[in-house]
Amino acid sequence: MLYRRHALIVRLTHWINAIALAILLMSGLQIFNAHPSLSWGKSSYSNRAPVFETGAATTADGSTIGVTRIFNHSFDTTGVLGLSSDGGRQVAKGFPSWITIPSFPWLAMARHWHFFFAWLLVVNGCVYLAFSFVSRHLVADLLPKRLELRSIGRSILDHLRFRHPTGAAAARYNVLQKLAYLAVIFVLLPLMVLTGWAMSPRLDTLQPGWVDLIGGRQAARTLHFVVAWTLVLFVLVHVFEVLISGVWNNLRSMITGRYRLPAEHTVRRAQ
Repeated sequence: MLYRRHALIVRLTHWINAIALAILLMSGLQIFNAHPSLSWGKSSYSNRAPVFETGAATTADGSTIGVTRIFNHSFDTTGVLGLSSDGGRQVAKGFPSWITIPSFPWLAMARHWHFFFAWLLVVNGCVYLAFSFVSRHLVADLLPKRLELRSIGRSILDHLRFRHPTGAAAARYNVLQKLAYLAVIFVLLPLMVLTGWAMSPRLDTLQPGWVDLIGGRQAARTLHFVVAWTLVLFVLVHVFEVLISGVWNNLRSMITGRYRLPAEHTVRRAQ
């Protein structure tokens, strides 16, 4: 049985988000490569060791390796972080060229890409939120009911055992999906935007001092980096669930809006 699972606005904003987030990540990594170190506080020029740092180092035998430092712990990350292959030669850089936009060092262009798609993400998110409130998609499909919250433990076990809803239960999001989507929409993405603004000296001048509430500009940069990779983790889990619960069925629902239930049931129309 096919039924309408996703409205057109939901599908469009979903794919715009996917493209924007991918380009934001890759351009953001190129921006990070210009200063491959994360600190906490107002300035990175302090006596405190960086929270995270990656670069190249020379060993006792004269060879060059990639080194990543997290607090006071160092790791050899040659080929991935600090030192990677670029055009057949080893180049010292934070992240490798295949995962950055542009693929070569060009900070100004990376910032252009990043700022354009950051504002696209903000506008797209506002459109999605407006639709979700007006259509009651937020309340009807994303806000978990009290009974659902009591079944979180069972839902976790079902996911660990790769058990997925069938029949009428497959017509709605499970409680873990709802909580994950709400966390992304109302916590991670707003925090990403806020910390991005905190790194802009121009926005800081509109209301001086508000960046200190976050911990300082370097603290905002570190939080921005952490939230970005938290979103990457969410996407990886999301894609994994799509793969194991029916690739074509899930893709069809996000392209055409139609989703096939394992068995015929009477279901309510979801936004």
